[in-house]
Amino acid sequence: MAGKDEKTYKDWGVDMVMPLRVGVVGVGHLGFHHARLYSEILGVHLAGVVDTNEDRAMTTSNALGVPYFTDLQEFIDKCHPHALSVVVPTSLHFSISKMALEKGIHVLIEKPVTSTVEEAAELLTLAEERDLLLQVGHVERFNSAVQHVSSIVNKPLLLQSRRVGPFSPRVSDVGVVLDLMIHDIDIVLSLVPSEIVNISALGRSVCSDHEDIASAHLQFADGTIADILVSRVSQRRLRRLEIMEPERTIAVNYETQDVSIHRCMRENGQGLVEIVEQPIFPKKEPLKLELQHFVSCVREGRQPLVGIGDGKRALEVAVAVLRQISLNRSNVVEQCV
Repeated sequence: MAGKDEKTYKDWGVDMVMPLRVGVVGVGHLGFHHARLYSEILGVHLAGVVDTNEDRAMTTSNALGVPYFTDLQEFIDKCHPHALSVVVPTSLHFSISKMALEKGIHVLIEKPVTSTVEEAAELLTLAEERDLLLQVGHVERFNSAVQHVSSIVNKPLLLQSRRVGPFSPRVSDVGVVLDLMIHDIDIVLSLVPSEIVNISALGRSVCSDHEDIASAHLQFADGTIADILVSRVSQRRLRRLEIMEPERTIAVNYETQDVSIHRCMRENGQGLVEIVEQPIFPKKEPLKLELQHFVSCVREGRQPLVGIGDGKRALEVAVAVLRQISLNRSNVVEQCV
């Protein structure tokens, strides 16, 4: 954002003494938690919630004691929000976020940022032209374990990520790559300071019209390798990342927010002994940290940890993974004919 070093909350037309007026568009499972947490954040006024499903909007309204709307334009006209969380199906991310930005409203879009890279690029340009904040909801970046690891990773050689769990019909508009793998893609990109030079991927549909299982192999220019496996048809849940460096392996458990560091050392110049360290750090609710960060960035006029550029890059890689899955699927079909 132009002049972000000098810009203040008041420069964006918001009185520092008054609460920041925030709205949530889409109050399904995740959107409800956005609304709930905004109602708990100091200095924030949850101005209202918007959902085309009136029963869902009314339920959230009753639970949190805020106005509800079924039309975004009406909400904007009546409540004049400074910022919005957009928590709707991916296919609607672009149109709703564009409308909000054109109205001068700061936006947090849930991941994936948009359906296409071109849409993400257009939103990036619009946010820059209007000097508005546009944050992408890659909530795992605010996981306490991920934030700790980000501060200690040195020279990753191999990253292995596993994110699997049982099937849920709640997410039906995208496959497992845009639903789950994009979290891991974003984290890997944030930890590896190099460009991707090669992507290979495989995926299969099991319970839906999209891929439900996928694996991706990413190679970086500096020699780093990342292997990512995701599944939404597994019997058990697992959310884990291992980072191998020359002299240690760092393991992250996303669900418990635990980190362990494993080293092998020679004891008295003889046999190898494994040493395990378990760092201690504060653990907080990642989504609440993410929303607090969004609010503080709006107030202070600074760029977010996960901006539209990060969201666009993660989407570019996810689209490339989907392209490889489609290509490999076509090759298998041709071989069977």
